[in-house]
Amino acid sequence: MFIIVEGCGRVGAELAFRLYQRGHQVAVIDQVGSSFANLDPEYRGRTIEGEVLSNDVLTRAGIAEADGLTAVTNSDSVNAVVGHMAREVYKVSNVVVRNYDPRWLPMHEAFGLQVVSSTAWGAQRIEELLYQPPGRTVFSAGNGEVEIYEMVVPEAWRGRLVGELLASTEALAVAFTRAGRSLLPAPDVVLAPGDILLVSATLAGIEALRERAAPAGGPR
Repeated sequence: MFIIVEGCGRVGAELAFRLYQRGHQVAVIDQVGSSFANLDPEYRGRTIEGEVLSNDVLTRAGIAEADGLTAVTNSDSVNAVVGHMAREVYKVSNVVVRNYDPRWLPMHEAFGLQVVSSTAWGAQRIEELLYQPPGRTVFSAGNGEVEIYEMVVPEAWRGRLVGELLASTEALAVAFTRAGRSLLPAPDVVLAPGDILLVSATLAGIEALRERAAPAGGPR
């Protein structure tokens, strides 16, 4: 695919490089030339310096051939206008914009744009990790007979093996995350407090895991 990234701050630079690594054609636009220093040295896609709302700049970037465009500047108004132009004027089929200030989120919604509110999502995610109950539901299949639960590994599970922990329960490990990096969990993975384990389980399975997560002598 050919993707245009509007804005080369930290988010735009990281996104552009990730897309480039996956083999996509990428063009990054920023009105400040020095912003391209945020890009990874191995990035070999295009960079275009100029006003992000300029028709001439968008044309030079190749918007007529773009399969997708994302506007990730620090200006919510710019992101909304660029996203609207890309979709309505240039007929780009896949447009995603960044919401920087949650107070401006209704503006993006009014344009009907696909939007990622990194600030709001980040705050919500941190809140969940700080005090979520063991086994928060993140996906429900069928009529809820099987669900996927997110469990933050408690102190009681320190040193336990994934396979040992799930033995004799109606639960299967789906993903394992440590320090922000996820992988498919092997049965011999040793758990540490603060790890995040996604498990697919029945109600009986998650209740068994919640009981095992309770501290000795505490409520079950």
